[in-house]
Amino acid sequence: MTATKAPPAPEPALELRKPSTRKRLVPYWLLLPGIVWLLVFFAAPLVYQASTSLQTGSLEEGFEVTWHVQTYADALTEYYPQFLRSVAYAGTATALCLLLGYPLAYLIAFKAGRWRNVLMILVIAPFFTSFLIRTLAWKTILSDGGTVVSVLNSLHILDVTSWLGVTEGERVLATPLAVVCGLTYNFLPFMILPLYTSLERIDGRLHEAAGDLYARPFTTFRKVTFPLSMPGVVAGTLLTFIPATGDYINAELLGAANQKMVGNVIQSQFLRVLDYPTAAALSFILMAAILAMVTVYIRKSGTEDLV
Repeated sequence: MTATKAPPAPEPALELRKPSTRKRLVPYWLLLPGIVWLLVFFAAPLVYQASTSLQTGSLEEGFEVTWHVQTYADALTEYYPQFLRSVAYAGTATALCLLLGYPLAYLIAFKAGRWRNVLMILVIAPFFTSFLIRTLAWKTILSDGGTVVSVLNSLHILDVTSWLGVTEGERVLATPLAVVCGLTYNFLPFMILPLYTSLERIDGRLHEAAGDLYARPFTTFRKVTFPLSMPGVVAGTLLTFIPATGDYINAELLGAANQKMVGNVIQSQFLRVLDYPTAAALSFILMAAILAMVTVYIRKSGTEDLV
């Protein structure tokens, strides 16, 4: 008789070792510097600003928190034209940035080839110059005796823009057009970079597949390219619209007194009028308005999970 071999004994189950408390706390320790930074430089100033908006008094007598909520209503009632103007200027500049930036980002992503890095450097290059200097340069470019105004006058373009109300007579400087041009130029890179990043990730084989299915170039763009680039469109419009709404340098240097934006009012209330409660209330109203518009925009665009 042949002896049957006994089945091997089952190996003891490996015990799952729980991570030590020290290892579990590592992610929180890594987050700690960022949390401290936000608390010190964002949360604390925000709380201080909120308390300032609820104060009453003067610089000579001092300010005291009296929970005077009426400051918000008074500020909005008095300065609502500047709010509407800021939204109009920022929205127009954002639309122009999208119209100008999308073709350039598309060119860099799909057509530039070995010149891609050079074009990207040219897009980023303006960041190496001060925001103030760039705006002052536009003040020189759009000056009354400059080449731009002379060319526009010879083409009778300023006659049309004057009729539309974006320029005044035969000049561009100190008009809404000058402010929008400054905003568009200064914030254009903020639109191009997210667009390029989104377009660069699109698989080129999708375009080939669309062509194999006899789709025309415009149909390919409408059905394939643009929908896949929507994350970049949303990110670019937000990165352009939000800072443009609160900007005051372009309106200060390129606009006139009747083209002031809400940022100019806040800057004046803080540094000239020294009405700190009104300035703080205007800042909170602007922040709440932008937050509401951004929330609606993201939900309407259907990209809550992409931004």
